[in-house]
Amino acid sequence: MPSPAALPRDRFATLLGGAAAAGSFSARRTARPDDLRLEVDGVGPIDLPVSVRQAKQLCLIGRPARFGKGEQTLLDAKVRDTWEVPKSRIKIDKRQWNTTLRPVLDRLRVDLGLPEGCKLAAEFHSMLVYAPGQFFASHQDSEKVDAMIGTLVVTLPSVSAGGVLVVEHAGQTATYRPSKESLSFVAFYADCRHHVRPVTSGYRVVLTYNLLLNGDTVAAATGRADPGLVTELASCLDEHLGGSDKPTRLVYLLDHEYTERGLGWARLKGNDASRAAMVRAAARAADCEVALALAKVHETWSAEEAGSWGRQEWRDRSGDDDEEDEDAYELQELIESTTSLDCWLDESDEVAPISLTVSDDEVCATTPTADLSPYDSSYEGYMGNYGNTLDRWYRRAAVVVWPRRWDFAVRAESSPRWALDRLADLLRAGDVAEARDAAATLTSFWSVTAKADAEHLLGKALTVAQRLDEPGTAAMLLAPFQIEMLARTHAAALARLAAHYDESWTRDLIGVWFGRDRPAYMSWQPQHAVWLESLPAVCEALRAAPEAGVLVGRLLSAAAWTRVRESAAGMLRFPTPSRRDKALGELGPAVAGLLVSTAIVAAADLREEVVAFLRQDNDDLVVCAMSALRAAHKAKWETHRESGLDVIARHCAARLEARLARPARAADDWSIELPEGCHCELCGTLGAFLGDPARRTFEWPLAEQRRRHIHSRIDQSELPVHHQTRRTGRPYTLVLNKTDALFTREREARRRDQTDLTWLNRTSAARRR
Repeated sequence: MPSPAALPRDRFATLLGGAAAAGSFSARRTARPDDLRLEVDGVGPIDLPVSVRQAKQLCLIGRPARFGKGEQTLLDAKVRDTWEVPKSRIKIDKRQWNTTLRPVLDRLRVDLGLPEGCKLAAEFHSMLVYAPGQFFASHQDSEKVDAMIGTLVVTLPSVSAGGVLVVEHAGQTATYRPSKESLSFVAFYADCRHHVRPVTSGYRVVLTYNLLLNGDTVAAATGRADPGLVTELASCLDEHLGGSDKPTRLVYLLDHEYTERGLGWARLKGNDASRAAMVRAAARAADCEVALALAKVHETWSAEEAGSWGRQEWRDRSGDDDEEDEDAYELQELIESTTSLDCWLDESDEVAPISLTVSDDEVCATTPTADLSPYDSSYEGYMGNYGNTLDRWYRRAAVVVWPRRWDFAVRAESSPRWALDRLADLLRAGDVAEARDAAATLTSFWSVTAKADAEHLLGKALTVAQRLDEPGTAAMLLAPFQIEMLARTHAAALARLAAHYDESWTRDLIGVWFGRDRPAYMSWQPQHAVWLESLPAVCEALRAAPEAGVLVGRLLSAAAWTRVRESAAGMLRFPTPSRRDKALGELGPAVAGLLVSTAIVAAADLREEVVAFLRQDNDDLVVCAMSALRAAHKAKWETHRESGLDVIARHCAARLEARLARPARAADDWSIELPEGCHCELCGTLGAFLGDPARRTFEWPLAEQRRRHIHSRIDQSELPVHHQTRRTGRPYTLVLNKTDALFTREREARRRDQTDLTWLNRTSAARRR
C-alpha cells in the first residue's frame, strides 16, 4: 500500500502497480511436434527433430536474412547472421498444425496477461536456420500490421548447443533454450528487445510468426476492475487535479512502447491494458477526461563507465558498434528529465497530432523509465558542469487525465491549431460568450504554446480575434506572433481587425509583433530586414482591402522605420569599417522596401524622415543608400514616384562626384586619419604618427598593456599599418610600419565610386526615357 504521506500522483502509481494483471512480457510453451507437417521445396518433408543433413540443405537454398532499421531494410552479417528460407518454398498443413497451434496460443494469451475475450492469431512470417557461429544481435521487432502485438518464435527440435533466445523488458530478462525433442513456442511483445546468441554446435531452425490480437484488451479488462481500487484512484486524482486555478493534468506512463499505427485502447499490452482500464474508470468517477498518448522521455544521468570486458567481447563478436552499450555505464544521479507527448487519442480512438512538454510534477509511473530499454543513448565524458553524463531517450505510452472543467484549455495547450478551430466553430455557431470564456483560459500558456506553430496559425488567429469582440483577449491571442510571419494573404483579415478595434490597439499589437517588449538587442533581427522587402506587397494588399487597410500600412511602416533607424544608428557606431559597410549594405533592401511602402500608403511625412536620414553628411550612409537603390531597381520599384528613391539617387550621385573630384593621393603622402574613438595619450601619439605624411615607421618602447591597446586600435580600425613587437630590451618595442595597402585601398574605393556613379547615371537616363 502507498504511504499516506506520499504525493497523490505517487500513490496513484503505487496503487496501479499493486493491481497488475497476472502475466509477463514473454512466455514459453512446449508441445509434441506430431501435428507440424512441414515441407520445403528442394528439401522435401522436414524430419522432426531436424537432422544435420536437412539443416545443411536448408542453408543451401536459403539466403542471408535482412533486418529492418528505421525505414530501411538492411543486410549486414555483423548484426544478423542467419539463413532465411524463401516463404514460397514452405508448405505447412495448416489444418493439422492448428490442432496444436491454437491451444498453445490461448495458453500464451493467458501467460502474457491478455484478458478473457481476446484471442491471439499467428501469421506466418519466415523460416530461419542458424548454423554454427550465427546469431542475431539485440534488436526490436517492428509492428508489420496494425493488429500485430508481438512475435511468436517456434523453435523446431534439433540437437544443437547455443542459439539461446534472450528477451528483455523493464529491467527483466528471460532466457529460452531450444529443445532436442519438443517444439518450443516463445511469445513476446513487439517492443521487447531480444537477441539470439551464437550457435556453438548443430543447427537452430525456427518458424517466426506475427502475433495478431483480436478483441479489445481494455474493454475486456474493464469488467474486472476492482471498484474499491477505482475509488482510491479517483481520490488521488481529486487531490492532484483539484483546486488548481490553471490547467493541470496527470500523465501516467505505461510500461510498453507503441508506434502511432499500433496505438489504440483496444491493443494495449499486458499490464498496460488492465491499468489503463482502471485509470479510465477512475477518470470517469472523478469527472475527468482521459486520452491515450505517445510519450517521449529524455533523461540525463551522471554516469561512470563500468568497464565490463565480457560485454564488450560480445559486442566485438556481433559487430553491434552503432549503439551505446547500456551495461557499459553505471547510472548515478538523475540530472534532468523531460517528457513530451507527440499524439493522442481520446476514447473515440481518433488519433490527433499534438506537441506538448509536460512538467515533472504532472508525471508518474509504476515502472521507472530507467528500468526500460532506451531507443537511443549518448555518453559524454567530463564537460565541466556535471562530469560524465549519459543521455537516454525512451518511447512510452501514457494515459493522460485532466479535469473536465479544464477540457478546452488542456486540449488547446497540446494543439493550438485545434484551439483556434474550436473557437472559430463556437463563433460561427453564435456562442460568443462560450468562446470568450474558453479563450480566457489560454492566458497562462498561450504565449509559449502558440509559438511552436505560429507561422501557420496567424490567419486563423486574426479571424478569431476579431470575432471575439474583446480587445484584451484578442491581444493575448495575437501576442505570440512576430512581424515576419505577416504576409499579403493576411492583409484583409488584419484590416478588418484594425477597423473593428481602434488605431491605438492596432499600434500596440504591431509594436508587440516587432518585439517592442523584448530587450533592445533583440528588437531587430535579420529576418525583419528580409520581411521588409515583402512589405510593399503587404501594403498593396492592405490598400486594396476595405476599411482600415491604409491605416494599418502606415502603422506597419512607422514601426518598421523605428526599428530600422535604431539598427542603422547602431551600425554606424561599429568601429570596424568592413563590418560597418557589410551591415549597412545588407540593410539597404529593407530601406528600399520601406520607402516604396510609404509611397503605396501615402505616408509622406514618414518618407521624408527616411530620406532625410539617408541624406546626412556621412559617407558611410552612401553604402546603405546605394544598396537600397540597387534593390529597388532589381525589384522594379522605381515606378513608385513618391518613394523618394529619386531624391536619394541624386544625393548619392552628388556625394560620389564630390569624392571622385578630390585629387588622388600623392605617391609620397603616407598620412592616415585615425578614426574617432579613444582620446588617451597613447592614441594621441598614434594619431600624430599616422597623420604625418612623411613618416612610415615608428619604433615605440611600450609596456605590454599599452602595446595591447595600440594593437587593438589598429586592428579594430583595419588601418593599413603592420604592427609587431620586437622582444628585446625592456620594455619591448612596438614597431609600426605603414603599408602599401594605403594606396591600393584608395584606388579600389575610387573604382567602386566610379562604378556606382556610372550605374546611377545609366539608370537615371533609362527612367527619363
